[in-house]
Amino acid sequence: MNPLTTGDFTESEEPFALFQSWLKEAEASEPNDPNAMALATVDETGLPNVRMVLLKGFDENGFVFYTNTESNKGRELLGQKKAALVLHWKSLRRQVRARGPVSPVSDAEADAYFQSRPRDSRIGAWASQQSRPLESRFALEKAVAVTAAKYALGEVPRPPYWTGFRIEPVSIEFWQDKPFRLHDRVVFTREGDGWRKARLYP
Repeated sequence: MNPLTTGDFTESEEPFALFQSWLKEAEASEPNDPNAMALATVDETGLPNVRMVLLKGFDENGFVFYTNTESNKGRELLGQKKAALVLHWKSLRRQVRARGPVSPVSDAEADAYFQSRPRDSRIGAWASQQSRPLESRFALEKAVAVTAAKYALGEVPRPPYWTGFRIEPVSIEFWQDKPFRLHDRVVFTREGDGWRKARLYP
């Protein structure tokens, strides 16, 4: 039997097909941003930071998101080269966790995604000095207006400090709520070119 059609995810043998199935269900049930995920990084002292970002792609190589590399998040990703993520779908009472090393996506991949964004979002990527002190909302709006005037004609190019990162998971855990807190948990751990699966106590 196919676990993706029977509903018993604990029988799945490959994590990315299962993730694709769960994300598709979340896209039908979550009212806002089914691809929203908590992203955890650490600074040079090992102190963690966590924030919500949007998952923008995934395949057997990992999970992709985009950011300003001069932000706190970007500096920590480039400095420590490791991260963890959590997607929680409240309507489905499900959660997926993953962690692993991080690497930048290719310039071609970053360029293609940047050009797919709305024009105002591309302008905002130039105008915002992400994570740095902002004196007022007016200062941000002024920076947006100046950038919009600069790129009034033609395409808005990708800033050199804006790119994507891919978390290449060494483990992926799937969690499903069950009555009396006797939840179902399955973790896939990278083993060579494949995955080792184990069920976990709730």
